[in-house]
Amino acid sequence: MATAPRPRTTTRDPQEVGRRLAAWLSTRLPGARIGDLTAPASNGMSSETLLFGVDGTDRAGTGAPGAAAPVTSCALRLAADPAAYTVFPAYDMERQYRVMGLVAAHTDIPVPRVLWLETDPGPLGAPFFVMEQVHGRVPPDVMPYTYEGNWLHSATDTERAALEDATLRVLAGLHRQFPPAEAEFLLPAGDGSPLRRHVDGQRAYYAWVVDGLPPSPLIESAFERLETLWPVDEGPAVLCWGDARIGNIVYDGFEPAAVLDWEMAAFGPCELDLGWTIYLHRFFQDLTEASGLRGLPGLLRRENAERRYAGLTGHTPRDMDFHLLYAALRHAIVMLRIAYRQVHFGEVRAPADPDAMILHRASLEALVHGTYDWSGGFAPHPSRPDGA
Repeated sequence: MATAPRPRTTTRDPQEVGRRLAAWLSTRLPGARIGDLTAPASNGMSSETLLFGVDGTDRAGTGAPGAAAPVTSCALRLAADPAAYTVFPAYDMERQYRVMGLVAAHTDIPVPRVLWLETDPGPLGAPFFVMEQVHGRVPPDVMPYTYEGNWLHSATDTERAALEDATLRVLAGLHRQFPPAEAEFLLPAGDGSPLRRHVDGQRAYYAWVVDGLPPSPLIESAFERLETLWPVDEGPAVLCWGDARIGNIVYDGFEPAAVLDWEMAAFGPCELDLGWTIYLHRFFQDLTEASGLRGLPGLLRRENAERRYAGLTGHTPRDMDFHLLYAALRHAIVMLRIAYRQVHFGEVRAPADPDAMILHRASLEALVHGTYDWSGGFAPHPSRPDGA
């Protein structure tokens, strides 16, 4: 899936969205026109993003609260198309908008300037917000940055080391600088600790994904394994970015210029972010090695990332076997939903075994069985000599 042509994600006509967006923008910036409307080609499978230029106005600012500088390039973040078999059951655009504004107010983490929030679905058919577009380079998902032919793969070891360090500084800065009390609104209703509520939320999400469909024995075994690894001390809760990975950062050279995609933001242990960052790189690295290619084995190695994070924060990451398994499990649920969306659009056929739809099945199995080798990827479980 990660190396195949980009799966369909919407039934919307981007030009029609652009026309409706132009009409809406004219109520915020009279005389403004939209040009160069494009959709990012290599990243993003959930909410829709459109990039567009703004011209035709000589206003000193955008009209947005606190915005003084003129804006010439914007990004639209639009709740997913409900007719396109959405990845998540709900899209709270107001929540994302609020998180980004709070991160900008309380930290030095570079986030795009948020400009307008529209909660009325009338103008574009769903709620959305508009932010300033930040220009730079993003490690691609399709084809993954671990494959040859993209800027990160072509970089030197020194340049990639600088990017890794800068990325871990983003996590450390977010977790250290953001006041925990300001993030408590992200805590879902329910009983138990922030981590327990987070896991319960993922169980509910999985139940939604497989409602009326065959369950995944692998995902269910991963949930069972999580319970045996549950941390004795979960640690303090912080604002977690959620989808913390290098594919959600715009880099200026090898320094972060903008941290994107806050729809999975949560209130929980910092290891939620660190585990996701490490595992999501291994997801692409394992796919690359399975194709017979070398990839980028030196990037975001577990031991290096944990050590550097500890040095930046003074907090030694704890229970990482739990958090790395949890990252792979959460990703498996998302991948299963995306695979079923491909079935929905007739791009693939559903196999008899639902676990076959999990792109990183082998690594998740290895993590469940405790045989994953962080120095070299998954190791086949004795009951599955081929690792498949």
